[in-house]
Amino acid sequence: MEESLVIQDLRRHLTGSSQPPTHHHDIVTNTHNDLSNNNNDKVALPVAAIKSLLGVIQRTKSETMMGLEMELKKASEEMLSFANDPLNSHMLGGRSHIALASGCELFLKYITRCFLELPDFTECMAQIISRGQRFSDISLAARDRIASTGKAFIQPGARVLTHGWSSVVSSLLIQAAEDTHFEMIVLEGRPDASGAKAAKNLARAGIPTTVVLDSAMAYVMERVDLVIVGAEGVVENGGIINKVGTYAMAIAAKELGKPFYVAAESFKFARLYPLNQSDLPVLGKGLSEHLNFVDTACWISTGGTFGKKGVVASEEKKEEENVPGLVTLPKEVKVENVLCDYTPAKYITLLLTDLGVLTPSAVSDELIRLYQ
Repeated sequence: MEESLVIQDLRRHLTGSSQPPTHHHDIVTNTHNDLSNNNNDKVALPVAAIKSLLGVIQRTKSETMMGLEMELKKASEEMLSFANDPLNSHMLGGRSHIALASGCELFLKYITRCFLELPDFTECMAQIISRGQRFSDISLAARDRIASTGKAFIQPGARVLTHGWSSVVSSLLIQAAEDTHFEMIVLEGRPDASGAKAAKNLARAGIPTTVVLDSAMAYVMERVDLVIVGAEGVVENGGIINKVGTYAMAIAAKELGKPFYVAAESFKFARLYPLNQSDLPVLGKGLSEHLNFVDTACWISTGGTFGKKGVVASEEKKEEENVPGLVTLPKEVKVENVLCDYTPAKYITLLLTDLGVLTPSAVSDELIRLYQ
C-alpha cells in the first residue's frame, strides 16, 4: 500500500533528500549513515514532523479552519503511528514519539492561535503558511542556539561525562571543542551501542574520547568535572525522560557534587507529569523486541576470537564450542532491555535550551507560555 503524502514528506525531511525514499531500506541506510558520517545537520524528528505538517497546510483543499485542524490532527496521528511501528523503531531510535507528539501539539496550538487572531479563513491561511514556516525555521535553528549558549559551561581542561546519542549534545560539544580543549568520557550505551556511536562522532571531531562500561558510571564520576546529556522529553515538573541509565547517572552525580546539565530543544517540552518510572508511556515497543538479548561474550573470554568472521554458528552446541565465552540462557529466562527512564528534577542542575538556560522549576512556566 502506498504511503500517504505526509509520511513521504516525513521520510524526505528525515533523510535530507530532495526525493522521498522509495523503500524502507533506503531510510534505514541513510539514517545509519547520518551517525556514521558525523552528520549533525539532519533535522530532528519533531522538526521533520513540523515541516511535514506545513506540507499538509500547503496542499489543503479545506475551506474552514475546522476542516484544516482535522487534516492536521489526522496527519499528526499518522506520523505517531509511523514512529510507533516496529518496522520503523530502529530507524527512529524507538523512543522519539514523546518529542514527536510534543512538537506536533505545539505546532497545532500555534496554528489555532493564528485563527483566533484572524477569523477570516483566507487571510488566516496566508498568515498560517508564513508563521508556520517561521516556526519551522526557529525549531530548526534550536540546536545551534543551544550549542552557542551551552559551550560556555565547558571550561578548558575539563573532563566531561555523557550517556547515549544526542545530536544536540554532539553539536554543543563539537562547537565547544573549536576553541576549548577538554576530554570526553562516554558510557558505551548498551544494548544499542548509542554511546559508541557518540564516541565515534566526537573522536572524528578531534575531541579526546574514552568509552567505559555503563556499569562504571559511578566509578568514573570521581574523575569528571561535569555531566551533560540530552533528553527524549522534558516533563512539566522539570524532570527528563532519556536513555535508561540517565537516572542512575544523575544520582551518582548528585552524590559526588558534580553538575548535571541537560541539553534539549523546547519542542521536547511535554505536558506529562510522571511521578515514578511506572508513569512513563510505553516507549519503543518495537525496538525493545529487537534488543531482547544479553551480550555475554567478550574479547578476553573468547581468546580474541569474538567479533571475527566464522565464529557464529546456527546450532546452540556449535555456538558454545566456537565462542567459549558465550553464555546461552535457557528459554525460561526473560531478558528485558528497558529503553528509557525518568530522572526527577531534583537531580538536574540546569537545562540548556533554545529558550535560554533554565532551572528545572522554570519548565512549567515555559510550558504555560508555549501553550497559552
